Amino acid sequence: MKKYFSRKKIAGLLALILLLNLFPVLPKANAEDVLNVNASAAILVDAETGKVLYAKNPDEVLGIASMTKMMTEYLLLEAIKEGRVKWDQEYAVSDYVYKISQDRDLSNVPLRADGTYSIKELFEAMTIYSANGATIAIAETIAGSESSFVKMMNQKAEELGLKDYKFVNATGLNNHDLKGMHVAGDPEEENIMSARATAKLAYHLLKDYPEVLNTTSIPKKKFREGTDDEINMENWNWMLPGLVFKYDGVDGLKTGTTDFAGYCFTGTAKRNGDRYITVVMNAKGEGGAEGTYKSRFDETKKMFNYAFSNFSTKEVVKKHAQVKNYETLPVVKGKDKEVKIYTKDALDLVVKNGEKQNYKTKVIIDKKLLNEDGELTAPVKKGDKVGYITVAAKDGADIQFLDAKDTVKVDLVAAEDVERANWFVLAMRGIGGFFADIWNGISSTVKGWF
Repeated sequence: MKKYFSRKKIAGLLALILLLNLFPVLPKANAEDVLNVNASAAILVDAETGKVLYAKNPDEVLGIASMTKMMTEYLLLEAIKEGRVKWDQEYAVSDYVYKISQDRDLSNVPLRADGTYSIKELFEAMTIYSANGATIAIAETIAGSESSFVKMMNQKAEELGLKDYKFVNATGLNNHDLKGMHVAGDPEEENIMSARATAKLAYHLLKDYPEVLNTTSIPKKKFREGTDDEINMENWNWMLPGLVFKYDGVDGLKTGTTDFAGYCFTGTAKRNGDRYITVVMNAKGEGGAEGTYKSRFDETKKMFNYAFSNFSTKEVVKKHAQVKNYETLPVVKGKDKEVKIYTKDALDLVVKNGEKQNYKTKVIIDKKLLNEDGELTAPVKKGDKVGYITVAAKDGADIQFLDAKDTVKVDLVAAEDVERANWFVLAMRGIGGFFADIWNGISSTVKGWF
């Protein structure tokens, strides 16, 4: 009877093992899937630090359509800053720009063949109304031709540290929409990027040229108001105040739509001092249904709601804070033998509500400043940088940023001056050290006798 039950148990155990192999335990749902964003790719980041708060297929390379124009905006604002282009500078319409601008099936403000337009009004037409002819006009102004401008776009992307991108035109249109006048790539090509690269472009645009928001935040404006060429421009970003999908805090950035890219949107919103950047690419309807203009805003809203409801900026390190075991550094040849060090400023980080305690500080001392004995050499001036403090998750998990090598940090600096000791003091220390070494040697010898 005992053998019977023993065999029965063994058979049951073998059956259980077989079932587990046939139907393996499914892994827990990834935390990044909590939003169920209906899009081919999406990302949500803190605009201040680039910390990634949510991502779906962030490195998949997809069409970006008119989100391309963020790069054109960046290059124009850079040219303005450097004095190579002026806002009141007049542009005379080329044949290429004229032909593109007359196509109202594309987003455009028609430009007269014999007309001249200021860079400011062309910028507004591009940024608010996504006007493609105006965009090419800006490219020609900056680089002389769209072909040269496209080279600048790809070079700037490399400079900004973007990965997974390719620009073939200034607008984001499919090349076949450029009426045989495309300047790079195959006739059916258009610009491509990953969600991460698109967010990083937006991040740099807002960091380097925050004034872009003065224009991206305009819901409606008249082009050439008061003239025969007057056109009502309604911003394609329908999440702006006063528009159909208005969302509190939204003030940018850029939509994009082509057959290849689908419905795309790079958004940004700010509330109570916290700003976030979102990207959705090839947005879909609920359950993966075919996307619409509304879809990209619905999916963006999910990310904004998640960010503003669950995250906030917290001070994780105070200004002039000292870290245990790193309160001072030894100093050689100084009037004092050590110097007090502390943080130059406070360190802020966007954290999930209730999770501030999950982070710890990490001290990095600049070893290039130390001698072989780990000492600074006097003189040391108050405010001299000696290293920095960063933060890490206590559980060892990586804190994700747009760039893997990015982090948040605050400088560690000297909290006081340490003057160099004069020759007499240094000499006495040397003599004292000499006799101290002799005495230590004698002491050791005497102890050895006993």
